[in-house]
Amino acid sequence: MVTPPLPNSRTEPDGSAVIRVLSYNIRSLRDDTAALARVITACTPDLVLIQEAPRFFRWRKKLARLAAASGQVILSGGATAAGPAILCSLRATVERTEDVLLPLTPGQHRRGFATAVVRFGGARLGVLSCHLSLQKDERYEQGGMLLDRLAGMGVEHAVAGGDINERPGGPAFTRLAAGLQDCWAAAPWGGEYTWTPGNPFQRIDAIFATKGVEVLGCGVPPAPPAPLEQRDPHGGPAVTEADLRAATDHFPVLAALRVPALQT
Repeated sequence: MVTPPLPNSRTEPDGSAVIRVLSYNIRSLRDDTAALARVITACTPDLVLIQEAPRFFRWRKKLARLAAASGQVILSGGATAAGPAILCSLRATVERTEDVLLPLTPGQHRRGFATAVVRFGGARLGVLSCHLSLQKDERYEQGGMLLDRLAGMGVEHAVAGGDINERPGGPAFTRLAAGLQDCWAAAPWGGEYTWTPGNPFQRIDAIFATKGVEVLGCGVPPAPPAPLEQRDPHGGPAVTEADLRAATDHFPVLAALRVPALQT
């Protein structure tokens, strides 16, 4: 059975916007970057919430090359956010960006958030990309920091995505899902499991949205082993299952969301 396509990006007559959001752990571009760019391009996202962006030598150039190869531009993050980054299409109007470094726990990796406020048509949206800790207690605290950060962005509607490093039902995941919509649970589409591509058996990557955002569908594109329904907008072939497995050690999560217009 072929997975039906998600809605395409569009602006509605009332000013609300349908947007496509992709969350993707790219493992510092250590794998097949051409395959990675093809997967991102085929998903036709308006926003790409990246985890494990390059952080060291010439990291900006490496991230810029990926953005250019996948039809995106860099919005925020990278080394300045300790790994999370945000790319966007030219459809987005950017109000502001901020990279946030979280408190460092001795013996653990530095973590951070890449954040932005953007507009699509008449819709205004806070955006956050995250990669939470491998350590349970620290991860739980970072989940609370994520919720606080979204609440302090001064926007009615927001989306957050990333590598949670925890399955649904875990303390940090439950904390996030209590304050936000878990988009897969709200409107499952495509595949569920994001790690590892060689034998996917758990969902540790997710996209969350505030309560006023309508989730039209969310999941791994596609449900393996069905072919991606999305085509390269420049006329290229559909991305193959081999590309999804070669691009990085996580599967991406794609969501279509309807964001209400800003009330004036």
